[in-house]
Amino acid sequence: MSATDLSSSGSLAGSAAVPLATSTTAGAELVQLLTPEGERLHHPDYDVDFTDEEYRALYRDLVLVRRIDVEATALQRQGELGIWAALLGQEAAQVGSGRAMREKDFAFPTYREHGVAWCKGVDPLKLLGLFRGASNGGWDPQEKRFNLYTIVIGSQTLHATGYAMGITKDGAVGGDDGEAVLAYFGDGASSQGDVNEAFVWASVYNSPVVFFCQNNQWGISTPTSSQSRIPLYKRAEGFGFPGVRVDGNDVLASYAVTRAALDAARHGQGPTLIEAFTYRMGAHTTSDDPTRYRLASELEAWKLKDPLERMKAFLYKQQLVDADFFAQLDADSDELAARIRKGCLEMPDPEPLSIFENVYDEITLLLEEQRDGFASYLSGFAGGHADGGQH
Repeated sequence: MSATDLSSSGSLAGSAAVPLATSTTAGAELVQLLTPEGERLHHPDYDVDFTDEEYRALYRDLVLVRRIDVEATALQRQGELGIWAALLGQEAAQVGSGRAMREKDFAFPTYREHGVAWCKGVDPLKLLGLFRGASNGGWDPQEKRFNLYTIVIGSQTLHATGYAMGITKDGAVGGDDGEAVLAYFGDGASSQGDVNEAFVWASVYNSPVVFFCQNNQWGISTPTSSQSRIPLYKRAEGFGFPGVRVDGNDVLASYAVTRAALDAARHGQGPTLIEAFTYRMGAHTTSDDPTRYRLASELEAWKLKDPLERMKAFLYKQQLVDADFFAQLDADSDELAARIRKGCLEMPDPEPLSIFENVYDEITLLLEEQRDGFASYLSGFAGGHADGGQH
């Protein structure tokens, strides 16, 4: 099932008519539609009513996204990727919010939104090409409605806000067919000036942007408690727009809250800050060792809230799946992993000097000097630049 199928199915109860919970009315309580044991809950402001097939499709997304992540991590450990930013534990926040977007909605990611990329139809090999150093991204942002990955912490929130301001100027808000923007960032980025500046601009210009903060509890080795004295979603109140905290390990709640916020944005109600309360079960990146700064007991406690196990339990309780479903999903997962591995290993290395192409519309004198200097450096290696350009 495609993102368009799910986001246009009309399964979100209330849709745009549902009032957004605000920082003052939501309290510290999570918006939750699935307990960690897979029990279905209902929320007065946010809910979903999917078909059986749509529930199964969401679980399929979660499983395949995790398999992409596991395979990419293994490839990095085997020397095939330079680095990888894992999303282990954050699948529900990304799949739920990703599937909540309508076809026109535009997402601005960090460097960890592999699940959102999947929902927006980006080939996983395009992501691996970036981390392998074989490309600068590889997908068309306008075609996929998914911007290129952003490494500079928090800067994508300004890009998203500027884009959303343009939507308003173009008159593409104010109805069901309007366009909205979803900006992703982490709890660590919430301390960046760029993010707070984006809040100011989005609020003042009533821009149709939803800020989606994945609070995975750790900004690399810094806990959220060392970054803020209040829950992150409450910061929105100071900027003059709503904030809500959702259980980021609950794919249904992540969908419902994001869909309501996007609908409010496209109807001209301005920005919303969503804090997806989740947990990074792996390392910050493959160059990080989380055992140096967090307790094993903390990780074990969060494993009991695993987003995949939660959705799986729900499907069993509702008798929506059988052995054939899981057998087919296992086969699809293995097939996807094999394609990723094969495609990664066969990915052609770029010509070393191609790094100087497409920097500017026309090459500058300084860039030309840098290119010639690098070419001279490469020529000093045996066999020309073959080795020098790869290491």
